[in-house]
Amino acid sequence: MAITISALKEAPGENRVALSPDVVGKLVKQDYQVFIEKGAGDRAFYQDTVYTDAGAQVVDRNTAIEKASLIATVGQPGADVVDHMQAGQTLLGLLAPLTDLEFVKKLAAKKINALAFELLPRTVSRAQTMDVLSSQSSVAGYKAALLAADRFSRYLPMMITAAGTAKPAKVLVLGTGVAGLQAIGTANRLGAMVSGYDIRPASRGEVESLGAKFLTTSVSATGEGGYARALTKEETAKQQAELAGFIAENDVIITTAQVPGRRPPLLVTQESVDQAKAGTIFIDLAASALGGNVAGSKEGETVTTKNGAQIIAAGDMASQLPASASDMFAKNVQAVITDITKDGELTFDVDDEVVGELLATYQGEFISSRVRSAMKLPDRHPAEPAADETAATTDATEATKTKGAD
Repeated sequence: MAITISALKEAPGENRVALSPDVVGKLVKQDYQVFIEKGAGDRAFYQDTVYTDAGAQVVDRNTAIEKASLIATVGQPGADVVDHMQAGQTLLGLLAPLTDLEFVKKLAAKKINALAFELLPRTVSRAQTMDVLSSQSSVAGYKAALLAADRFSRYLPMMITAAGTAKPAKVLVLGTGVAGLQAIGTANRLGAMVSGYDIRPASRGEVESLGAKFLTTSVSATGEGGYARALTKEETAKQQAELAGFIAENDVIITTAQVPGRRPPLLVTQESVDQAKAGTIFIDLAASALGGNVAGSKEGETVTTKNGAQIIAAGDMASQLPASASDMFAKNVQAVITDITKDGELTFDVDDEVVGELLATYQGEFISSRVRSAMKLPDRHPAEPAADETAATTDATEATKTKGAD
């Protein structure tokens, strides 16, 4: 029996779709059956006929849910989806497993297998093709630079005209991960004078290779796998104070520091916002219900300060470039599906270094170590006792046996 993959229409405000026609065609060629909810791709400019041409069946919502072996979704699905799902079905998407534990508990109670992209161990090389956070961050960084050009009241590049010369705008990008580097590259191509800031000194080469100036503070915080580690309160205060000087010199500040499942770090303090020049644009890619990188940032809103600066909460940038974002998201979905398919069935190795961490729930059990930690549950794999400890235990056991024999 063929594995059936379904993609549903996302909630209002989300323009992406979890499966693109191109990926649907590839899945069908690999003998998967694909169901697409009617109208699911409309907001990404993929009409139903394009999906049917690719080999998918366009069906109503209930059919797409009930017939699916695996449902791929961009955002966390609504209660109607979970209520219609049955034990043994699989859900794959951005499920907010670390910030909405009640949702995860509901999935476990129904014995729905849940694969959450936020839990992917991104430093494992095999996981790179599955990394939705990176692919969508790339889109967001690009779109943020375009938004800056659109909202800024002056030219971004230097312009020489008969009426005089316009100076180039100064753009500062805080955080030089995937989103930051894409924002730097795009702003540079638009002609701005660009600087990139990061607390990881190793980022210098990447920033400078894009034609930008590298900035850093006296706070250095390189963590495991090249990612930044969390700062202490003292380090955060020092970082904010030193960043204030950089911020005041720039016209556009794009912030990109996110921590999946946790409140993003505050990089731009209220004092820095209050001291910003009229016309300054702050674009906060980390803005969400958990907060943002910029003081005063409000999810989904643009705030104009008393001094005439604008704070744009831009946490949905990937959704604003829906076709490209959906294409990449779908390829990440395909990579996961291919990885867990064995002999024509979906197979979940809970002890696999990638799948075991990607799984929030499986057969009613919480699997991911990060989910278990968030729920204050013991690790599924307790640390093995040290060799000398094992030997001591064995000696003690043998001694007890000997004593009993005597």
